[in-house]
Amino acid sequence: MYLLLYQVLLFISIVSGKRDIEAEKKPSFWKDNAKKELEAALDAQRLNTNVAKNVIIFLGDGMGISTVTAGRILKGQLRGESGEETKLTMETLPHAALSKTYSANAQVSDSAATATAFLCGVKSNWYTLGVNAATVYDNCESTKGNGVESVLVDSYKAGKSAGVVTTTRIQHATPGATYAHAPNREWYGDADLTEEAKQNGCKDIALQFYEASDMITVALGGGRKYMQPENTTDYEYPKMSNSRKDGKDLIQMWKNKMTSSGFEPKFVWNKKEFDDVDVESTDRLLGLFEPSDMHYDAERSKDGEGEPSIAEMTSKAIQMLQKNDKGYFLLVEGGRIDHGHHSGNAYLSLHDVVAFDNAIAEALRMTSQEDTMIIVTADHSHVFTIGGKSIRGNNIFGLQPDVSNPVNALDNKPYTTLIYANGPGFHGEYFVNAMGYNEPIIKNGSSREDLTNVNTTAPDYLQQSAIPLDSETHGGEDVAIFASGPMAHLFHGVHEQSYIAYVMRYASCVGPDQGHCMKEDDIGRIEYLGSSISVSTANSTLRIQFIFLIILSVVIFILLLLLIRNSLNSKRKANYKESGKAPDVPLSTRP
Repeated sequence: MYLLLYQVLLFISIVSGKRDIEAEKKPSFWKDNAKKELEAALDAQRLNTNVAKNVIIFLGDGMGISTVTAGRILKGQLRGESGEETKLTMETLPHAALSKTYSANAQVSDSAATATAFLCGVKSNWYTLGVNAATVYDNCESTKGNGVESVLVDSYKAGKSAGVVTTTRIQHATPGATYAHAPNREWYGDADLTEEAKQNGCKDIALQFYEASDMITVALGGGRKYMQPENTTDYEYPKMSNSRKDGKDLIQMWKNKMTSSGFEPKFVWNKKEFDDVDVESTDRLLGLFEPSDMHYDAERSKDGEGEPSIAEMTSKAIQMLQKNDKGYFLLVEGGRIDHGHHSGNAYLSLHDVVAFDNAIAEALRMTSQEDTMIIVTADHSHVFTIGGKSIRGNNIFGLQPDVSNPVNALDNKPYTTLIYANGPGFHGEYFVNAMGYNEPIIKNGSSREDLTNVNTTAPDYLQQSAIPLDSETHGGEDVAIFASGPMAHLFHGVHEQSYIAYVMRYASCVGPDQGHCMKEDDIGRIEYLGSSISVSTANSTLRIQFIFLIILSVVIFILLLLLIRNSLNSKRKANYKESGKAPDVPLSTRP
């Protein structure tokens, strides 16, 4: 009910269009607005303690709070609104908290260690994936016996279906944490393994995906080149070779494996094939739409063969997974939010936030809050800020305080609302280095670029940064958790990031903690005298037994008294008979 009320408020804000400037001048506007929010907040106090049949976790990679705010404004401005008053779909979820993102050995963490935390429930070391903190980075030998299992694995063991959706490659840090164990997150394919790794028997992440694919009903993202031999070329780009050195075609091996297991598999690599998938007749679905990461959403239309949006992939995944009556676990990652920030390009990053939010809306439309827990969070933040003195409704990518009338800083040059603390946009000039990063050009004695005649709203513009780096860095502050559905109220304050995994397990009754399952809805049952009965039935039976025992004890006590009395009377009669005297009147007949 509470989520429905929030969704109604969101719908009203959408259809109302641009803000009513005159109405906002009246105190009654804000009073009425607060009253609606208060009603929704009070309704949210009706806690949903159901068991989560399904769990969907949406992970906005690098989606810190400043990114959420800027994404909110952009989404509103794309609808013709000023933007500040807009609500993202994720912000309509009734429960919210903060997550502490540090890792076992890093104040500011990376996506592998953070994914291990929120998917496996264990904080690990920087750049390590699906292992505990005893594992040393890039050291294969140290991983032995130190792997940790994810909520996806626990869900599969409980009979549920599982899926992974990402806009990066499926071997990347976040999706990889659901099934892989590696001391180096960048061991995407066997070509990336070190000699030490090969000698000690470590496997690349793509191979681990194949080996774990029995557990995964649907996987959608990028990463084709890590799955096929280097002597073959890509489906879409015939001049690009694949990268496996062991000669294995993991895609064909996946098809064979699924078929031999009795499943009807489907592999797709472009939009048309994706759209043509018949969900009812397909048991397993693998979609790899790019050799590496998928396109940014703002550039998706440039793909000649076409790519599905993250919302479309989410919809297809849910359709595949909901065929299992026992429920499912689904990870959906908006992974290129992070990549846009690393490139110093807020335009690409924030448009991916909007696309990511659309996927959340699609999931809410397709599921019920009564049996589906939905979590939206981030693995870490970025050194990305919203500042200046911008007026209401100013273009989020524009100069401040007003695009049409910018105000200069002390160096007599204008600046934008959005700025990075570090990154490639240092002086405004950069080149693409051998690693594919935007490396800033540093000139001795050069000063900040004059933005007077620069189009800062262009898709390829890089926001200025205070420190020159070829890749902007993560931020170390806490990130938001938004949640709805069964047990979502367990997100309520400031939590360790590893806590998220335990809430998902507890809410959905997978893994070792089954306490939430012991209730009358027959999810938790007790074996009693050879029969399986619900807890409430067992309680009623025990109460009846207790009452029966009390009654039985009273009856036995009365019978004992009668036996004692009769025994005493018999002894008196015997004594009188021996003495020749007449017996007295029995005790029970005396007046």
